Amino acid sequence: MLIPKLAIKNLYGAGLRTWLNVIALSFSYVAIIFLQGLFTGMNDQMETSTIKAQYGGGQYWQKEYDPFDALSLDDAHGKVPSNLQILIEKNKAVPILIRQASIYPNGRIQNALLKGIKSDQKVLTIPTSSLKSDDGFIPALIGSRMAKSTGLNIGDYVTVRWRDANGTFDADELKIVEIMTTEVSEIDNGQLWIPIDRMREMTAMPDEATMIVLKKNSKFNKNISGWNYKDLDYLLKDIHALSTTKSVGGSIFYIVLLLLAMLAIFDTQILSIFRRRKEMGTLMAMGMTRNKLIQLFTLEGAMHAVLAALAAIVYGAPLIGYVASVGYGLPASTDSFGFAMGDRIYPVFTAGLIIGTILLVFTVTTIVSYLPTRRISRLKPTDALRGKLT
Repeated sequence: MLIPKLAIKNLYGAGLRTWLNVIALSFSYVAIIFLQGLFTGMNDQMETSTIKAQYGGGQYWQKEYDPFDALSLDDAHGKVPSNLQILIEKNKAVPILIRQASIYPNGRIQNALLKGIKSDQKVLTIPTSSLKSDDGFIPALIGSRMAKSTGLNIGDYVTVRWRDANGTFDADELKIVEIMTTEVSEIDNGQLWIPIDRMREMTAMPDEATMIVLKKNSKFNKNISGWNYKDLDYLLKDIHALSTTKSVGGSIFYIVLLLLAMLAIFDTQILSIFRRRKEMGTLMAMGMTRNKLIQLFTLEGAMHAVLAALAAIVYGAPLIGYVASVGYGLPASTDSFGFAMGDRIYPVFTAGLIIGTILLVFTVTTIVSYLPTRRISRLKPTDALRGKLT
């Protein structure tokens, strides 16, 4: 217990220098935990929202369907396979039929995607129950972004033109029955949702679909001729790539913070060894071995990390707790990024993140504290007592 007591006494005796190092190091703790929690929360939030509203438990795409090729939509439709039809009847999957269309809001022409979906589906969080309306017009559901870009409101009528399975153009009027607010822009921008039965009739595509969305946590993944199965790993690839990019960018910031804090610790250790030569000589003359002396100086440096962790808890815990409860507000421009982030991000601070960060900083601090003390192994007590350090 002698070495820990001496280390604590020496840290206390260093006064302001110790606390400056502790405060600088505590900033690293808080910044790493906060930013990593923010990235984790953003990733979880985007995944959860997108899965609930768009991807479900995976999707089956008609073999010609390519979401990045609008020209493929003319041929991207086919009969719903019997085994998938069974899932649809059990409300474990939902078919979606997609066609290119043009709409004419307020005398303007605008390209759009016309999407047919079951009004009584429970697979996705899209509020399709409003599509059950039957007053002679075709009910349509749009998102708030689409409503803003077109100027359409609930109760408005808009002319839509499409091409059926035979290549013949046709037109009709849609009635906007609901405007949904969603974080997922992929089901909002430039899209109109109508009952799939009406759409199949309009396009002369009975019992056909472009994709089948499985219910969340579905285990169904059989190979089906003419249809390509896309699991969540594939569908969420863009979100995972964004999260990885943000984490790498954040890591650079972590490294800079740690380097600045470690530089302060390193300089403190060098200064301590230079100024405390006579103290080291006295301790060695009294019987302390070189290894024990190295342990003492290394422990003094490492204890900066312990004190920094305590300081970070004092001001960091309330800050992190507050942000976790109210979220981190995002500017309105982030809505155009195309990712389901909403207007606030709620960070996720796990025990693994906090403990891992503490262990990382403590380990790095200990290593940096040890490096300057290697010179003590060549120290002679007589030289130290005379103030010499070789």
